[in-house]
Amino acid sequence: MSAFEFFFSFYGLVLGFSAAELVGGFAGLVQRRKTIRFGHLTLLLAGFVAIDIATFWAQAWTILRFAPFNFALLILGLVVASVFYVAASLVFPKDPAEGEHLDGHFWENRRIVLLCVLAANLSMAAVLTILTLGTGEFSAISRPMLWIGLAIFTTFTMIAALAKKKGVVTAALMILLFYQGQTIGRSISALVDGGGWTVLQSKAPKED
Repeated sequence: MSAFEFFFSFYGLVLGFSAAELVGGFAGLVQRRKTIRFGHLTLLLAGFVAIDIATFWAQAWTILRFAPFNFALLILGLVVASVFYVAASLVFPKDPAEGEHLDGHFWENRRIVLLCVLAANLSMAAVLTILTLGTGEFSAISRPMLWIGLAIFTTFTMIAALAKKKGVVTAALMILLFYQGQTIGRSISALVDGGGWTVLQSKAPKED
């Protein structure tokens, strides 16, 4: 087992709980769909958090796959994944009352959810910056689009967390989802340009 495999067996487990909490919360509401009223704000928030969890799963491979075994990295993974778990657990109500509108739950919890997600992202950005400055790789990863993307993410997450008008919050969440959608789109394009992948194992060459 490599150092990354050992780290990810722990980090991925805790982060996976966040995804399970989010999906489980949504499934519970679907089961009670006749007694509650769905709100678009909660669904937008759930989509945003879900995609960001997947992003962190991918970032672990990008940033940490060459990292050595280190106890501090386990603690970092625990903190980041735990912050996501708190955020995911607050997206949907645990036991909604009959006739409850989900937008009410959104306004009670959206600040904690969004600020937790933002804190996790800024923490990972800080780790990446400090690491690459120390290894001399900062110039290789420091592209304008990286910082522009971080600025967009930070700005509109803060707006969605702190704004008081429903229209402003809705617009901020939609912009964040559009930004995440562009990232997904680029990934799809990379798969298409690369010709996909083989689903059959290559046959081993025959021995003479």
